[in-house]
Amino acid sequence: MINILESNRKYQGDEDKEFLSLFQQYEQDIYRMAYVYVKNKDDALDIVQETAYRSFLKFHTLNELKLFKTWVMKITINCAIDLLRKNKKVIHLNTEVAEFVSNSKEDIPLSLTLQDLLESINEDEKTVILLKYYQGYTFNEISDILNTPLSTVKSVLYRGLQKLRKKTRRADIYGQ
Repeated sequence: MINILESNRKYQGDEDKEFLSLFQQYEQDIYRMAYVYVKNKDDALDIVQETAYRSFLKFHTLNELKLFKTWVMKITINCAIDLLRKNKKVIHLNTEVAEFVSNSKEDIPLSLTLQDLLESINEDEKTVILLKYYQGYTFNEISDILNTPLSTVKSVLYRGLQKLRKKTRRADIYGQ
């Protein structure tokens, strides 16, 4: 993934080396966030590549290096949402899911139910819930990543959680 950056542009200074070092440090987190959105290894890798490209082009605009992770995660989320919008009308036959289901010893119905639940809420709610509970960000960090007021982040989170609770209660009623 990073080889693309290295091959397309020779190091022109410390800024390029600094970007490469920082990006490699968070590359796995970027991939995990992308994968949560697209649930497909190839698309997640495409998102990582697009994130690398976009963040590399705009790295000079980042004022504080300590904010790199939140900055690059926001770019990742935007790239993932862009890809989902682009592919919204395309239906893919994914053989990896069938292989995973047949080879896995996990509780597949539970994991599919959780993914279905996350798919049932809107993108803002999904993003906040994933950042809070999957990535472990604080409310303030999520507010910075999404460039949204803290109170809005909390409201979106609680609204999303309430929707998920209602859906699980309905599933429990119908399941019994």
